[in-house]
Amino acid sequence: MRAFLLFLVASVLLSSCEEKDQSLPILGRHDFDTEYKNGELVTDTIYYTLPDFRFTDHNGNIFDEQLVKDKIYVTDFFFTSCPTICPKMSKNMLQMAEEFKDNERVLFLSHSIDTRHDSVPVLKKYATKLNAPNNWYFVTGEKDKIFSLAEKYMVSAGEDPHAPGGVIHSGAFVLLDGKRRIRAYYDGTKSKEMNKLRADIKTLIKESS
Repeated sequence: MRAFLLFLVASVLLSSCEEKDQSLPILGRHDFDTEYKNGELVTDTIYYTLPDFRFTDHNGNIFDEQLVKDKIYVTDFFFTSCPTICPKMSKNMLQMAEEFKDNERVLFLSHSIDTRHDSVPVLKKYATKLNAPNNWYFVTGEKDKIFSLAEKYMVSAGEDPHAPGGVIHSGAFVLLDGKRRIRAYYDGTKSKEMNKLRADIKTLIKESS
């Protein structure tokens, strides 16, 4: 009986350790490249990565893929006049941005899907009103490119004449690693989801150390 209890305790401890050390999955389609190396057949996994992009941020500066190189970042899609889910999303994103504002390896990126209204000055005013820290960027650009990039993040964003503001978007936060690989999704409207996001960001920080 004692041996069984010792085995049970050991199993629980092992399970706990495994859960703490568990890494995040790499999401998206995986391809495989097979070639001979040193006379042996070797298969490498090619993970899905986000394509290059180029937009303008709320400070009027170019924001492209080079600015997220080797960075862990959280991204979403929104618009400044959104009357429904955006205020909740912005509140939660602000909380996360504040918590990691002193870590240069982590940044936050919000894409406006209302490109007609959300000009650079409008985005700047929005960021100022939120008192957004410097690690949170709000970007705008060509409508089609914004919508196309949303597809690459595998979230929804587009025009809808029946929706408030004429556009509709997902409430998801997307977490990416320093290689632009998607690692996880979260419901950006729920504050309790931020606990998981916080933990996962720390996991990626540790992973890339």
